[in-house]
Amino acid sequence: MEQSERAGQYVLQPEGYAAFVPNPLPPEIRYDTELQSLLSAADRAMARLDGMSRVLPNPDLFIAMYVKKEALLSSQIEGTMASLRGVLEVEASLETGEDLNEIGEVINYIDAMRYGLDTVRTEPISVALITEIHWLLLRNTRGADRFPGEIRRDQNYLGPPGATSIREAVYVPPPPEEVGPALAELEAFIQKDDQIPPLVRIALIHAQFETIHPFLDGNGRIGRLLITFYLCRKGILSRPLLYLSFFLKRNRAEYYALLNAVRTEGAYEDWLGFFLRGVIEVSQEAERSAQEIIVLRESVVDRLLSHEIGGAGAVRLAYNLFERPIVTARDVTDLLGLSQPAGNALVNRFVKAGILRETTGKQRYKRYEFREYLAILERGTGLPRDG
Repeated sequence: MEQSERAGQYVLQPEGYAAFVPNPLPPEIRYDTELQSLLSAADRAMARLDGMSRVLPNPDLFIAMYVKKEALLSSQIEGTMASLRGVLEVEASLETGEDLNEIGEVINYIDAMRYGLDTVRTEPISVALITEIHWLLLRNTRGADRFPGEIRRDQNYLGPPGATSIREAVYVPPPPEEVGPALAELEAFIQKDDQIPPLVRIALIHAQFETIHPFLDGNGRIGRLLITFYLCRKGILSRPLLYLSFFLKRNRAEYYALLNAVRTEGAYEDWLGFFLRGVIEVSQEAERSAQEIIVLRESVVDRLLSHEIGGAGAVRLAYNLFERPIVTARDVTDLLGLSQPAGNALVNRFVKAGILRETTGKQRYKRYEFREYLAILERGTGLPRDG
């Protein structure tokens, strides 16, 4: 197939390989009936999700857990093997049997997400912000030697597993001298106000960022963070509830193939269709999860009543489990200011009511999980390792 130059062109380098130099955005998009229909459906799905977030009993707790889930899934796409339980255990200062370095990558992602969301409330998305996010993402992890917060000065490439030479590359991003100008053009496109639908614009932004691949490591995670930052910056979402990593992880091969087809064939419409289907699917999944959590919260209150577990402390503990679903009896005594015997007694009553489950089988140092809630959160996070 003849190389299309709609998205850019491969330029032969002195070393003998060809690197891709992208054209500035936007291309002229051909909106056929199917693409228009997908765009309308994606807009409606996001509007329903945003409406759901406004009626959640405590949306901040739900969002905090969804941020953790997105951090986990996005990191898993890059090969991180951490689990949601492992992340929650470390955050709760509990022992975990998982690799702390890999959990550190997920926690860095959570920190980067929060920092970025706080920043875009008042500032536009810029190259400077992107480099800050990159530093937060890679610091003190296995990527710490890959120049966190610095635009690359060397050529990188994407190859199959085990590739040791650029000659084996599936894709070669722009040479270092082209990265700065390409990022400047992308920043201008991100900040421009025109008639391009926001979901189309962020799909183009994501594809272009992945094409530029401006860092030696962490590009995929940054590119996925940009989706949430942009939608919140533009007010498309009032709360950060749309996380595409669930969809992209499940469809990883198609995801990468379509990004490459944009470069080689200028297949922007195929990429946009895929992206919009992802928005629809993930919005619907998040909406279902939110509804399940509302029902579960009501069920927990009903179980407290049916087991005659009364008092403000019991209700406070029940609600706190939606923020911290893995606890010890000591956590409960500290949270509620109870004596150790009273704390133990309350935990045992929650176990009998089926709200908590003891997971260690030990006589001492017991740990309890709010299993029903974890099951909702963990959906989709247990897929086989990618790459």
